[in-house]
Amino acid sequence: MQVTVSPAIIKGTVTANPSKSAMQRAVAAALLAKGKSIIRNPGLSNDCLAALEVAENLGAKIKREPEHFEITSNGVQPFYDEINCGESGLGIRMFTPIAALSSLPITIDGHGSLTTRPMDFFEEVLPLLQVKCTTQGGKLPLHIQGPLQPAAITIDGSLSSQFLTGLLMAYGAVAEDVTITVKDLKSKPYIALTLQLMAQFGVTVTEENFEKFHFGKKQSYKAGEYTVEGDWSGAAFLLVAAAVAGKAEVQHLNTASAQSDKAILESLEKSGAHVLQGMFTVNIEKDKLVAFETDATDCPDLFPPLVALAANCNGTTKIKGVSRLAHKESDRGLTLQEEFGKMGIRIDLEGDVMLVHGGTGIKAATVHSHNDHRIAMACAVAALTADGPVVIENAEAINKSYPEFYDHLQQLGGKVLVHA
Repeated sequence: MQVTVSPAIIKGTVTANPSKSAMQRAVAAALLAKGKSIIRNPGLSNDCLAALEVAENLGAKIKREPEHFEITSNGVQPFYDEINCGESGLGIRMFTPIAALSSLPITIDGHGSLTTRPMDFFEEVLPLLQVKCTTQGGKLPLHIQGPLQPAAITIDGSLSSQFLTGLLMAYGAVAEDVTITVKDLKSKPYIALTLQLMAQFGVTVTEENFEKFHFGKKQSYKAGEYTVEGDWSGAAFLLVAAAVAGKAEVQHLNTASAQSDKAILESLEKSGAHVLQGMFTVNIEKDKLVAFETDATDCPDLFPPLVALAANCNGTTKIKGVSRLAHKESDRGLTLQEEFGKMGIRIDLEGDVMLVHGGTGIKAATVHSHNDHRIAMACAVAALTADGPVVIENAEAINKSYPEFYDHLQQLGGKVLVHA
């Protein structure tokens, strides 16, 4: 699918889409709980739908109502010996330890970019927990057989916090008096979100400086109700759109959220945009934009909207954390450099730092998403202030996380033409 986005002035109000990070964690917690849980304001992105399918395959019964999902479970009791996590990195890293709670041999697979992502972490860690685990040379498919036996372990948190999320959630169902020690943890806010969701479903973990996670007496997940909050990672693109091309109010954003991507507000303020926060809403208005410095190591998903913002800022913006971008849907550092280069924006990659040379003018161009949802959205936002239309190829990549994105951009005054 091709989408053409033309220069436009942004103005209006829009409601943020549901957080896929919170939605997927809530689905996992509901699977681990015994009884009927209700998930309100559910996400319907591809990653969220994949999580629901995995939960079904692992034993949950799911009923879709107009405003919510009902998830009825009796814990992990797989219906099938195969599960597919689609293209969700969080999904596969979170559900693998959870699936390992069962004694059934299970094959875990995915598709698209997930087939190229490293999975050897599980081969190293799961055997320490009495789980048999093999991969295809460190890649998918995974073959596991539990049941997982919690033990005191030390893991490397530098590659991804998503592995730790899966271990924490699985331990929450069976662990007693054990500690997980983590070295060099990245994306601490995502682990805060995991702990928040676990507590919502009745399991508490004692955390020390995000280095030690202690489980005391054995606990069990309790079925309950959960309302999925707005997604800061998706909303970041709308907030940047307003900052570079007009003004907007984005609603249903929890400014006290544990989501790491609310850090976009700090960069918007540094760039000179007007930012007004409410409790569940954010107003952004354009002003004279200047280059800024930020560290996105703990929120790597913000790189694409930050680049779209930096392209409109006078001067050279410095963003730290490039090392976190290699194993995303694309190698995002190189992809941003290539696609924004087509629009006349020079990006230099110097080790762990990205330098974006902004204020030089964004050119009309034909760009490609590289099947990466966040690249497609970043290019669409950049197009708002280009000197002509920007054509985005493989534009349907947004369905992975934010299927409503082009509709929301139009709602705010964006000129979006979809070619089937």
